[in-house]
Amino acid sequence: MLAPRALILRAPGTNCDHETAHAFERAGGLARRVHVRALAERPAIADDCQILCIPGGFSYGDDIASGRIFALELRTRLGETLAKFRDKGGLVLGICNGFQVLVQTGLLLTDPATGEQEASLAHNTSGRYVDRWVRLSCGPSPCVFLKGLGEFELPVAHGEGRFVLREPARLDVLRAAGQLPLTYVADDLGRPTNPNGAMGDVAGACDPTGRVFGLMPHPERFIDATQHPSWPGRLDPSAPGAGLTIFVNAVKATA
Repeated sequence: MLAPRALILRAPGTNCDHETAHAFERAGGLARRVHVRALAERPAIADDCQILCIPGGFSYGDDIASGRIFALELRTRLGETLAKFRDKGGLVLGICNGFQVLVQTGLLLTDPATGEQEASLAHNTSGRYVDRWVRLSCGPSPCVFLKGLGEFELPVAHGEGRFVLREPARLDVLRAAGQLPLTYVADDLGRPTNPNGAMGDVAGACDPTGRVFGLMPHPERFIDATQHPSWPGRLDPSAPGAGLTIFVNAVKATA
């Protein structure tokens, strides 16, 4: 039986596709990196895959806004392909820039009444690019990617990661539905780790099925304990990093 296949969709400026493909392969899947224009020319490529991932980076230089041009290209050239992939039960993962893209394509967090985008990833409140480790916590959710995870750490690296809802009252509704399952929490010393001022400390969101998920932290950068800054003192160097679990869960869910 063939291992589940992950399509890593890249664009000019994407720079985390190799690491993301490696993470899926470490998790037991088969990864294929595909340029967005190649997929637009042959949409059937997606038919052979069970997982679609939009990795991190600075697609098209983020010249207008983070992920904006990539999202526009996907909507206009591959909207039907992506909707078909999602509707047949495929898993969709967006990491950092990929999360921004998912929100702007309408694959994630659209108003159920109007179909309009109801969330955005805005500039960090600090006005600065942030590159550091954060502590995260998983709440009750149908999200298949977070199965078995409680509190863990991942690195973030972004300038536009502040989660904002158009209607703030929707925060409690979405959280109660399990669609905002990943949040920034305090570290071991009780210090808050929210790196961008996100509303409700939201670090990741999923659709009602739990099969479409986007997050600002980078799980592909913590698949080995030795990638953590404090591994020599308190982590087993032979142990997997917490981020690997997200990829393992995706592979298991589609096996």
